[in-house]
Amino acid sequence: MHGGGSRTGGQEGRTGAESVIRDPRLSGSPPQTPEKDPENRNDDARPERRGPPRGLRAVVSSFRHRNFRLFFVGQLISLVGTWMQNVAQGLLVFDLTHSAAWLGRVSAAGSLPMLFLTLYVGVVTDRRPKRALLVLTATASMLLAFILAALAYTKTVTVWHVMVLAFLLGSVNAFDMPARQAFVIEMVGREDLMNCIALNSAMFNGARIAGPAVAAQVLLITGVAGCFFVNGLSYIAVIVALLLMRLPAFVAPDQSRPALGQMREAFIYIRQQPMTLTIIALMVIGGLFGAPYQVLMPVYARTILKVGARGYGQLLSASGVGALLGAIAVSLLAHRPHKERLFFLTVPVFTVASLAFTWSRWLPLSLALLVVASCMMMMQFATANTLIQTYVPDELRGRVLSVYILAFQGTWPFGSFQLGQIAQWMGRPEIGTPRALTLSVTIYGLLAISLLLARRRALAVTDGSRESSVVSCRKRIAERQARPQELTTNDNDSRQTTHD
Repeated sequence: MHGGGSRTGGQEGRTGAESVIRDPRLSGSPPQTPEKDPENRNDDARPERRGPPRGLRAVVSSFRHRNFRLFFVGQLISLVGTWMQNVAQGLLVFDLTHSAAWLGRVSAAGSLPMLFLTLYVGVVTDRRPKRALLVLTATASMLLAFILAALAYTKTVTVWHVMVLAFLLGSVNAFDMPARQAFVIEMVGREDLMNCIALNSAMFNGARIAGPAVAAQVLLITGVAGCFFVNGLSYIAVIVALLLMRLPAFVAPDQSRPALGQMREAFIYIRQQPMTLTIIALMVIGGLFGAPYQVLMPVYARTILKVGARGYGQLLSASGVGALLGAIAVSLLAHRPHKERLFFLTVPVFTVASLAFTWSRWLPLSLALLVVASCMMMMQFATANTLIQTYVPDELRGRVLSVYILAFQGTWPFGSFQLGQIAQWMGRPEIGTPRALTLSVTIYGLLAISLLLARRRALAVTDGSRESSVVSCRKRIAERQARPQELTTNDNDSRQTTHD
């Protein structure tokens, strides 16, 4: 259900010229939240503070919010189940087909809905209460996991069943991811946003370590059906955690403007923010040529390293260890300036480590290289997420995040599909897979490094320039929102004059 990276979020936007929200970075004050009666206060929106947290408290400052603690526990349990299903599904597809191409096709089917739905879902996320959306998506994901478990248990499952269910789960995730990204700031506020992004990444990758390890044991006892069933049960934790939260009353924004017009506002903002545009371009390159290497892990476990299901779990756990280290590193650097400079470290190191892994035939070396590659990739994703979320206006948050998610998750289907097809075209799995992965990672390194060098000035733009651009964008949005109201007023005055 939960695709790579951290899930962090935003507040509901308000429309109208007089309701444009001021950037707390400019005003020095936290964002305004609706007033609530004492019996339903959102205690997490204004926790008692005794100065900025320091030392270890700074690393885990988001845990002072009760709602985030609930969210963290529920998500951690669910993500362990999700990684169990990922392990079992990859092995099931390869055992059914013995084809790297089919691994790419199933992965593409699971990510394809992102391409068509994510932009519209960004508008929906800004219009609807996010907790309700997340409860619905968790329930739907739970039902799909139980269906796959039943098919596997009764030995009636085919690769087409897996592909259709992957597509349906991808459709659910297209609604889940933008809502989840835009939800966390409602629990922790902007002050702890950077820390929250890093903790979410750590949570995701902690589950990425534990999930495959647990899956390896469950596979030996019950087979793939047990992994799918446990994943279905894990969604109960998410639903319960969401229902126990105390949140401010949802303020519905103006819905008179069409969805396409609202989405256009996000594209205008992105076009006028060179840093945001560069980061999104980097995510597109990563989705097409970098991150899809993980789809071929079953081939490495079965036919190249010859380590079976247990070794497959170790490979995925090594990726999780590296990503967890990357998330911790970003958490420690959360308050440092010039975080964009991390891109110039993470991209080349990831490229070299991935190329070395491609031709490794010794499991300990392969595990070490995966730790390095995953650490660099996670640092890149977390840094990109932090930079975008720090400067995006609250009233555009859901829509801009939907574009950001589309840049990576929407391109993943094409990257996975082309990698699997090229691997099959280049020969037997033990030969074609390393060749295809070498080609893909090399293209990623060349394109990403070239982009960073060409756009280094855009990434290094000063905070004052970014904030000035945000203010200018807000003014234009406010004018555009006020224009229909002025036209309506003028039309009503004309009618009144004609009547008189």
